[in-house]
Amino acid sequence: MTNILIVDDEARMLNLIELFLKPNGFSCTKINNGHEAIQHLKKKDVDLLLLDIMMPEMSGWEACEKIRKFSSIPIIMLTARDTKADLINGLELGADDYLTKPFDEEVLLAKIKAALRRHKNEFQIADSHLLIRGDFQLDYQSYSLNHNEKQINLTLKEFKLLEALMKKPERVYTRQQLLLMIWDNASDTEIRTVDSHIRNLRDKLKAAQFPIENHLSTIWGIGYQWKV
Repeated sequence: MTNILIVDDEARMLNLIELFLKPNGFSCTKINNGHEAIQHLKKKDVDLLLLDIMMPEMSGWEACEKIRKFSSIPIIMLTARDTKADLINGLELGADDYLTKPFDEEVLLAKIKAALRRHKNEFQIADSHLLIRGDFQLDYQSYSLNHNEKQINLTLKEFKLLEALMKKPERVYTRQQLLLMIWDNASDTEIRTVDSHIRNLRDKLKAAQFPIENHLSTIWGIGYQWKV
């Protein structure tokens, strides 16, 4: 059974979410503060974390940042705050998705299932050197991208950009996250360097007649994602 950890300082919200999830085959553990959640994750097997942001003593943002230092568990942030700045902050700190209260039960379930699916497939590598996403294959031996019978060679930065995005399809990465992941001298590199490389990569793949427009997507004002 899939184990979900729900962290919220409101007992009513904890009970409501559990009421949504249990009939759908999820096992739920309810915790009302970030400190206890961190200790629980260090000791117990958990498949996904639903994490409220506005909590006393330790906010969900702070808890998420601490959890990311030792765990890659899928994290969906729950909050009544819905500004773009809040969304970006959560993504920057390592959250996989974001859901605004009040939320629809079906949307919550869909986001949980999608996050679990992405996490399960994150390191899907065939023949020890291919990262496969649908008809696309990222080749670790030749530093190339293959689509059906076509192959295109990539620069190291292009390869690393695609690797980051394709490993976690549907996850939105901010420009800052990609900069820190891929550029060694990130502190000295302009943030728009990411945009320039993405634009060049997109043009390169389009010129090779790869159907990239359906997969390498710009999330305006935030960053980029690989869609499946």
